[in-house]
Amino acid sequence: MFVVLSASVLIDKVNSDQNNRAIDVGWEAINPPFDPNIYEEILDAELCAKQLQYLILNDTLLMMTFLEAGPRIPRGILQGNLLDLGNYHQCLGINREIEDMVIGGKYCRIRIGLSDLENLESATELDDVIKAVDTVKEEIHLYEKLRENIEFMGGKEIKNTLRSGSNNMGALRFTVSICIPKPCSIRQALPNLIGTQLIDFEEQFCRFKNDKPWAPGLYVAIVVFSFIGLLAILSTSYDIWNTVIHKRASLFLLRTWIDYPKSLSTICQSFSMYTNSRRLITYKPVRGALECIDGIRAISMAWIVIGHTFSGYPPLINNLDYFWWIMSFSSMWVTTAHIGVDTFFVLSGLLVVYTTVGKISNMKLLKNLHLFYLNRFLRMFPLLAATVLLQVGVTHYIYDGAMWTVVADVTNECRTTWWLSLLHVQNFFRPVCLSHSWYLAIDMQLHILSPLILFWVLSGKRNSAWSALIVALLVSLIASSIYIFLNNFVASGIRPVVRPGENQRYTRYYYYNTLTRCSPFFVGMCFGYLIHFWREKNIRLTKILNCTLWIVNLPVLWLALYATEPLKNADFDNQTFENFANSFMRPVWALGLGWLILACAEGYGGPINWFLSLRMWKLPSRLSYAIYLLHVPIQYVTIGAASQHIYFSAFNFIYIFCSQFVIYFIVSFIFTILIDSPCATLFKEFLGSGIKKSDSDQRGDDKALETQHMTGQQKTN
Repeated sequence: MFVVLSASVLIDKVNSDQNNRAIDVGWEAINPPFDPNIYEEILDAELCAKQLQYLILNDTLLMMTFLEAGPRIPRGILQGNLLDLGNYHQCLGINREIEDMVIGGKYCRIRIGLSDLENLESATELDDVIKAVDTVKEEIHLYEKLRENIEFMGGKEIKNTLRSGSNNMGALRFTVSICIPKPCSIRQALPNLIGTQLIDFEEQFCRFKNDKPWAPGLYVAIVVFSFIGLLAILSTSYDIWNTVIHKRASLFLLRTWIDYPKSLSTICQSFSMYTNSRRLITYKPVRGALECIDGIRAISMAWIVIGHTFSGYPPLINNLDYFWWIMSFSSMWVTTAHIGVDTFFVLSGLLVVYTTVGKISNMKLLKNLHLFYLNRFLRMFPLLAATVLLQVGVTHYIYDGAMWTVVADVTNECRTTWWLSLLHVQNFFRPVCLSHSWYLAIDMQLHILSPLILFWVLSGKRNSAWSALIVALLVSLIASSIYIFLNNFVASGIRPVVRPGENQRYTRYYYYNTLTRCSPFFVGMCFGYLIHFWREKNIRLTKILNCTLWIVNLPVLWLALYATEPLKNADFDNQTFENFANSFMRPVWALGLGWLILACAEGYGGPINWFLSLRMWKLPSRLSYAIYLLHVPIQYVTIGAASQHIYFSAFNFIYIFCSQFVIYFIVSFIFTILIDSPCATLFKEFLGSGIKKSDSDQRGDDKALETQHMTGQQKTN
């Protein structure tokens, strides 16, 4: 174990020293989301001149339709918005047949200086904008201290402008959208549309209808999902026919059909939406199950999703308001959502011990080690593969919008690196298909290492078990701390001032690193064995001791959450504090959470255990793995479909989260009953239930505990 972790330290250190870059696959997609050739092929200077002449001389209304779709000075400049989206759907909706030609709209986006925009709108309005910006120079000067990675708010442009003096506000650059005829290039069309020649502008991209070429991934997705749908229809029909319509039929043929072997019946019913839905919403009490985990899992998943809602959103018209809120103490419940990932590392480590200790021996574990790994891989694979296929071949084609390049970029990444996600090594590479799936890679890697500890835990010798668990935890803490102190990472990307490139280095070499994220997993393993030991010895606590432990534990949890709050101060500069925070805030959170689970499991949780064990958490807990996987691709679609800016307020974003979570829930339910549940049934039928438990020391229904362990613990930020 020590050798593995030490090797990881050295490898990561070498990678960090090599220009601070992760392993870059560097492949180009064979089938890009947008065909670059189609934009060149459609250009025709003669046809463009002809269409422009027609618009200027013969069709003022159609000309105004092009102009009304853009360009214009962005609204909300004083609130940090330097982007105008124009009118995407109006532009692409232009399709006028004129004699021997068809005039269609092409939506383009350019970066342009404020001084060049005076011809786009009246000079009076432009002067008013410059004067207004100049009057709030001090407020924008504060905005200069924004973190480096919030460039979409315009911080970099405003900062460079302020350095050149307030009299040079015309150097401020915007991103604006324009609508031009399809055959035209931007440089050919703009002078005719706005009546002047613009020299200093940068072309970004152009879009028009039917510019998404079909790719092999789309054909594969259609075939696979259609086949799954067909299986679901046939299996559901078979199931309902036998269990509902003709359950007690006396026909000989039907009796023969029903009397097939149980294995055949199970296989035929595996894709039944009726049976899978009933199983998903049916809850049976299980002796020995950790009921509070359902509430922890469901709440943590919602916490992570709402964190993604506040960090991934369509363009805002009041970026400054968003920034000041994020940097305030009132946003702490959102900015600490990343620690919810460590919650699932704790649950993963805890359950891998709790579901095996006392049920199998260490030699049986070694004998069936292939089943241990195969069972883990296959339980995670179906939904992960379906989500990857969804991103590769479906989401890009289901809709469109002014920000659709966001979806296209993710699709392009998935078409080149999809196999890395399926092999669970995506945290070591860039680009990453399904960037949020880095957690799955680390979780799988930790499960691959876990038998090194489980061998001693399952030996039946208490001293060996505790020694293995404590040594593993200490080695992970020491090795990760040495690595962190050597590299001096920032402790959070949410801060007003950050060194250039530091957020990228933090993400790649700390946040996605197996070594720096493994300690909560080992803390969870310790508590998994502690619960077993506690019940075996029937340990009881006095009320005073129980209250004392809770009084100590709640501040411990709060301390882990509050650790990164001082970094929001623009004057903060204490690298030692950041190193300690990176090294210990996650294991401290795991320690506090581990005691909470132990207390609830042993009857010391009181109202906390009652709340976390409510039945309303059962279904969200079972769907949490699917929600985690699917919510980000759906979120990309909602961002890409944006046609206008939205106004930021915490209440508005909570409303957005609630509305989107309903969609996540419904889609996750469908994918679970169509893919996850059937595959779990088939794997169990063909491979068995994994490592068979011994008959001795059976605490409750092992099957239910195994299900609780395998469903929904793979979540992330």
